[in-house]
Amino acid sequence: MPSTNSNDDDTDATWRPLHVAIVGSTGSIGKSAIDVIIASSGRFVPFLLAAHRNTSKLIEQARACKPAWVVVVDPIAAAAEDWSGLPSGTKLAVGSDALDQLVGDPRVDRVLAAIVGSAGLRSTWSALEAGKVVALANKETLVMAGPLVMELAARSGSRIIPVDSEHSAIYQAMQAGHPNEVRKIILTASGGPFRKHSAEALTLVTVAEALRHPTWSMGPKITIDSATMMNKALELIEARWLFGVDANCLDVVIHPQSIVHSLVEFIDGSVVAQMGPPDMRLPIQYALTCPHRMECPARRLDFSGPLTLEFEPPDLGRFPAVRLGLEAARAGGTAGAVLNAANEAAVGRFLEGRMLFTDIAKVCERVLGEHRYKSSPSLDELMHVDTVARQEIEKWN
Repeated sequence: MPSTNSNDDDTDATWRPLHVAIVGSTGSIGKSAIDVIIASSGRFVPFLLAAHRNTSKLIEQARACKPAWVVVVDPIAAAAEDWSGLPSGTKLAVGSDALDQLVGDPRVDRVLAAIVGSAGLRSTWSALEAGKVVALANKETLVMAGPLVMELAARSGSRIIPVDSEHSAIYQAMQAGHPNEVRKIILTASGGPFRKHSAEALTLVTVAEALRHPTWSMGPKITIDSATMMNKALELIEARWLFGVDANCLDVVIHPQSIVHSLVEFIDGSVVAQMGPPDMRLPIQYALTCPHRMECPARRLDFSGPLTLEFEPPDLGRFPAVRLGLEAARAGGTAGAVLNAANEAAVGRFLEGRMLFTDIAKVCERVLGEHRYKSSPSLDELMHVDTVARQEIEKWN
């Protein structure tokens, strides 16, 4: 897809600062993006920081990097905050309509879409409609509405650059060949904290245990998804649409060290992998600078000592979410939206202590199997099945 960003072909000699809108700035991805901006020596200029309701953190971030705008989506949270602490020159806007308008502002070069869950679809859609280059950290946008989103991007002349470490790795590795030379895309998974747990032990997993990830520091919802391996299910669906490949070309491998972020196998047997430390600042910065690279505040790999890389197939019996992701990727249509919505609702119940860890995948499979499937849904129909799937989760006993 053609880019609307004139910086994409610039050399260092003609490089101008990129104006960035961070949608979801107070989440884990947004916080890492702020680190990247502050460390960029002026190469990235924050035009907009947006949060749902974490107003105190938003003000703290505004003081640190002085954006032109801050946006609070929740009007109640905005009304309850004292905004006198905003830096001079930073304006406040409230509501999702204001956010939709500002991400399309002509001064915005790239939009980092970092809202977790289906809530991120609307603002991402608005950015794509405006023809923006979108650094996409919100996998649910493509899981829910992959074909519609990719069609919109093509129609508007925008471009999507993935931020998820796995999809960023695939995006980079695919540059080693032509798309029609790709035989297989292999997403790596850490296996989460329960990789070696028995099926019986998994039924006893507590919320506190599930929130302790061995290699990544993430928000609670994504951390639980990693523990159930539902994150890999959603990433398989995302990859299906983002890279335009057949679902049968997708696979998953367990890699506990989280150093190889994904692999691409080409038709000649060559396998190209992207490696790096488990630090989201690296794929975030690459999505902002692509196709160029620059110094990054992320950690670096240390090859001065022994380094062991392990790979093993996932156990689909203990972690059935991976199988559900492959099934939804093959089915397309409403399947991705239903799986995503059911999982979001189920994870919420688990975090509240109202559902067993192992019930998350079970209830998602039931809702996915029983929903009224449609092969070519409209955006309104996708939002409807999203609502229905969440309602079905509330019926689980």
